[in-house]
Amino acid sequence: MSTVTIVGGHGKVALRAAPLLADNGHTVRSLIRKQEQADDVREAGAEPVVEDVTQLDEDQIADVFRGSDVVVWSAGAGGSGEEETWAIDRDAAIRTMEAAKKAGVQRYVMVSFFNSHMVDGEFPGVDKSEDMYAYFNAKVQADEHLRNSGLDWTIVGPSTLTLDEPTGKIDVQEGTELSDVPATSRANVAQVVAAAVDEDKTIGKQINFHDGETPVAEALAAV
Repeated sequence: MSTVTIVGGHGKVALRAAPLLADNGHTVRSLIRKQEQADDVREAGAEPVVEDVTQLDEDQIADVFRGSDVVVWSAGAGGSGEEETWAIDRDAAIRTMEAAKKAGVQRYVMVSFFNSHMVDGEFPGVDKSEDMYAYFNAKVQADEHLRNSGLDWTIVGPSTLTLDEPTGKIDVQEGTELSDVPATSRANVAQVVAAAVDEDKTIGKQINFHDGETPVAEALAAV
């Protein structure tokens, strides 16, 4: 099977996705910024790699990625402020895309948000004065770069996240506002990430979804 490198390996989705990927036969490497996070990553079935992509240039990130078959972006600023949001969710994410190409890694799975899209250079309906402006726009700009990167990309777009137990069932839904759809458990997002790595039908697709009634593998096979 393949080697999957997760960026943001200590995040709530990543720690749930790593054991699923390992169970599917993949070798999992999880990038973390702090050595003290390593034991949690090992317990999740992944090899911890202490590297901070916000502090590395494209060539340095490419060296980290070399030997991988898939990159999964599951990092984020997590409410650390506007400056860090742009630096992580857009700038660092874009550097990892370019680094993946330099390293010969063609497959890239991005964890984003429901109905992420750009209109006239911005995410529609969010004013610059709003707290979430930087997050939404950093993510959509990164997603747009990924779509045009030449990589075999998949954008995973869950609705509002919860810590509920996994159901293993989702509904894929297009063209609906985030506020109008049910929430999604992070555990189900992890299942979608793991399934997307192995489902070629998701290549070149953005999968907008929430907790629902369709088994994850069946939902992804139908996109």
